[in-house]
Amino acid sequence: MTAGFDIQALARQIRDARGLAHKRDIDAVVTRLGLNARNARVPVGDDCAAIPDGDGHLLLAIEGFLDSFVAADPYFAGYCGIMVNLSDVAAMGGRPLAVVDALWSRDDAAADPVLAGLADAAALYGVPIVGGHTNTRAGAGNLAVAMLGRAGPRLLTSFDAAPGDDLVAAIDLRGRFREPHPYWDASTGSPGERLRGDLEVLPALAEAGLARAAKDISMAGVVGTAL
Repeated sequence: MTAGFDIQALARQIRDARGLAHKRDIDAVVTRLGLNARNARVPVGDDCAAIPDGDGHLLLAIEGFLDSFVAADPYFAGYCGIMVNLSDVAAMGGRPLAVVDALWSRDDAAADPVLAGLADAAALYGVPIVGGHTNTRAGAGNLAVAMLGRAGPRLLTSFDAAPGDDLVAAIDLRGRFREPHPYWDASTGSPGERLRGDLEVLPALAEAGLARAAKDISMAGVVGTAL
């Protein structure tokens, strides 16, 4: 250990981080909606809602973005609308089917870079945008994106994680931080074939029975996501 390293200070920084605090917000919502995660046929609270369908599962993911992020980097916010939902679907052992978005902006000019990011990512990853909701006369810019996917009978779910499991963090180190934000970007500027191949690793692991649990690394980071 490096001399002078304060592990307690690091622990406090992680506990007080906004990303971890956002995870705590989920508890109140689950309680208010009466969602019982443990008694459901497929537990509620994973990266996607998983709906049994035939010999597999339909997956439904959604991501909402902070208005400050949309204002500061509208193109990347739109791009992330596709990218982060793809990660959620893959983390459940699934593949994407289609995307819808909900966009609020002050005018068409403010909406354009968000839409450009959505369109570019959808083309790069090969997933169609099939509809959504648009308001270009709003007081502020906001964005939410939802994705439908499908997984087989061997669903990857964090509820199946158990003490003693081997924990592997799968991260593309060929990326970079998207300055000045603490966001790791291993997608923009990368070839679509490689990106699609990387995502295919997760459903392939699930179908081969080589993994039973997974979780997308969220804004809470590796520590917060593991917790």
